Formats: sequence, C-alpha cells, structure tokens
Amino acid sequence: MTSSALIDEALRARIQQDISDSLDEELELELDDGRFDDLDQEALAGRPTLDRKFYFRELLRLQGELVKLQDWVQHEKKKVVVLFEGRDSAGKGGVIKRITQRLNPRVCRIAALPAPNERERTQWYFQRYVAHLPAGGEIVLFDRSWYNRAGVEKVMGFCTDEQYEEFFSSAPEFERMLIRSGTILLKYWFSITDEEQAFRFTMRIQDPLKQWKLSPMDVEARTRWEQYTKAKETMLERTHLSESPWWIVDAVDKKRARLNCISHLLSQIPYQPVQHEPVVLPPRVHNPDYHRGPIPPEMYVPARF
Repeated sequence: MTSSALIDEALRARIQQDISDSLDEELELELDDGRFDDLDQEALAGRPTLDRKFYFRELLRLQGELVKLQDWVQHEKKKVVVLFEGRDSAGKGGVIKRITQRLNPRVCRIAALPAPNERERTQWYFQRYVAHLPAGGEIVLFDRSWYNRAGVEKVMGFCTDEQYEEFFSSAPEFERMLIRSGTILLKYWFSITDEEQAFRFTMRIQDPLKQWKLSPMDVEARTRWEQYTKAKETMLERTHLSESPWWIVDAVDKKRARLNCISHLLSQIPYQPVQHEPVVLPPRVHNPDYHRGPIPPEMYVPARF
C-alpha cells in the first residue's frame, strides 16, 4: 500500500471515529433518560415499549431530514415558528433537544422566555415574543409561548379576566398576521396523564441531576390539575384555527412522542433537497517566514484524563 493510500485510510478511520463520537452524544442523552428505566417500565406497564435500536435508527433518520429542512429554510429564506406547549414534565424540552441537536444554532434557535419583568408587564402582551420571531432563513422553537396567558397566567391568577379575554381576541389575529407575512407556524400540545406527571415529578425529586427542573411553581401547578385541564380545553377550543391548528402529541411514552412529533413537523413543511456544489478542501499554504511562537506550559489545562 502506498503512503498516499495509507494517509487516506487513516483519514477515513478518523472520520469514522468522529462520526461514532457524535452518535455517542445521542447515546449519552438516552442513557441519561434511561437511568430510571426500571421505574419507567412500571409506569408503562401494559404498553409495549419501543425497541431501542429501532428508536435510534428512526431518530437519526429524522435528524437527517431536519438537516435537509434547515438547508431549505436557509436557501429559500423561509421563516418557521414552532410552539411547544403542555403541562410541566410533558416532554417539550426532550423533543426540542432532539430537534436542535444536529442543527446550526444560528439557524434553529430556542426561545424559552422567563417570567416578564416589570417593564414587560406594561407592554403590549405579544411584544416580548415578537422580538424572538425569525427573520428569513431562520427557525425558532418556542419552549412555551404567548399561550402562557391561556394557561399558567389564567390558572395562577397572573392576569385579569379582561386580559384573558383580550388574549383570545388578539391571538388569532396575531397568528394570522404572522402567516400572512410568510411565516410557517406550527403549534403542538404535549399531552400526558395525571399518573404520568406524578411519576415524572417523583423521578425529578429522586434524581439529583434533574431536581433543578422541579420549581415551586411546578409543585403548585400539580395541585391544580383540573384547573389546568379546563384552561387547556378552553385554549384549544378558542385558538384551534384553520390557518394555525393545534396538534396533540400523545407524550406518555417519551420516545414515541419525539419520533411522532418530529415526523409530523417534517410532514407539514414542503421542504426540498438543496443542490450544492461539491466542497473541495484547498491545500494549506505554508509560508516560510511563519514561525509558531512558544506557549508556556502553565497555560495548558491539566491533562487529568
């Protein structure tokens, strides 16, 4: 074998290793989810579980399609907004994480707004959300959205009855304006059962790596399950529009929910593969006058691993 062939073989081996390392990142996410799999099987008793190999294969295939979608959105300068709503622990963050994992954060970004500050509370309600809307060639995923007013704000008493009714008058028109401006808008509600939420909250209490996810507001919301249910039903009834319908994701099984939601999202956008010129890596230019300066050893991070 020639020296050139040996170099090519070594390069292919390194590329393959790098791809494997990338897949390990996905495995790491799933292992993190799977640390309580034994408990999860009790929660899923009576329902067939999704084969792990099938799940990984389908997830990677769908993520490949998401890369094509991203490419199309950039090329066509499209604007895409996806809303993810649902009860606490319904799995919104998990699917958002899988969607964005292999995408360019400059193209596909997450908007997860905190509670409004004093100034924002005096603004037009939709104003702080408008600031996060996409320009051409961008995708924005809202981890909770302007529908906070129809849910948590109504149930927890953070808005008046007049503000609540005004929201239902304004939200449809606001969304129609977005759509008329060329924005692709998708709205997902992640649905879980009372028993499943109780189980997931219990997991968070027991898991030191996930306890931060359980806020005092989440605990308080747990006591108001029926009020949230009524608020959700009103929200769906009054904002399920022909132009921007709600899509319900059965999210009791997290892995199925991720695959189903991503697959549906892809089916709702008429993206096409974008043709590109082949990329050819040019040779590095070596300048004989260039001399790399020394770096003091104490500047290096200690090699403990």
